[in-house]
Amino acid sequence: MTAVLSGEADIGFMGSEASIYVYSQNPDDYIVNFAQLTQRAGNFLVAREPMENFQWSDLKGKEVLGGRKGGMPQMVFEYILKKNNLDPAADMTIDQSIDFGATAAAFSGGSGDFTVEFEPGATTLETEGAGYVVASLGVDSGYVPYTAYSAKQSFLKEHPELVQGFTNALQKGMDYVQSHTPEEIAKVIAPQFKETDLEVLTTIVTRYYEQDTWKEDLIFEESSFTLLQDILDEAGELQERVPYADLVTTEYAKKAVE
Repeated sequence: MTAVLSGEADIGFMGSEASIYVYSQNPDDYIVNFAQLTQRAGNFLVAREPMENFQWSDLKGKEVLGGRKGGMPQMVFEYILKKNNLDPAADMTIDQSIDFGATAAAFSGGSGDFTVEFEPGATTLETEGAGYVVASLGVDSGYVPYTAYSAKQSFLKEHPELVQGFTNALQKGMDYVQSHTPEEIAKVIAPQFKETDLEVLTTIVTRYYEQDTWKEDLIFEESSFTLLQDILDEAGELQERVPYADLVTTEYAKKAVE
């Protein structure tokens, strides 16, 4: 977001909440989301032992390695807890002191009873026998506009053909994901993840594939935007509701599927 606001980048790819945070700071040329990529959170709850019949109430009295305050992973986690009548502050201990990329290592080293992990952290813990995925935050939180492409209003007005071409290319990628198996997708993206074994990569893609992580199209629906603001509101990070019509345009995404 900093790069887009400063002009260092023309298009940004980030959590949609960032556009809400800066809406009031840049009233003359605010950031508009024009293509939504993922529709579910991509993190998982990992336990020390297999728990076939896991319930969120199982976290009562436990220590969980969580994310930073105000970050989307932590806010989604707290939203799910509250949906399940749990108080994040009173019913458990959430350790938010560990850096984002270090929680899996801390967990395998003995910290916490549970940890909230993105991939490849979750699958790596399972592969090592150090943890077991017991719940998907993406499934339990609902269809959240977790990541989207965005740009300044001025850039969209000045370069509509470029943005349309960019969105068309993204849609081709979405079409490929919908028409190919996780095994095929894993092989295609493997060169970008040289540090990850193909078998592990396939497991990760399969997990995301089966929970409907990627949208079939790039159209950013208003219902998803409302849920996003509900999550921010629950976390105490939303000063005021912002209009969907200002921060989202579906023009390019709709043309891309025509």
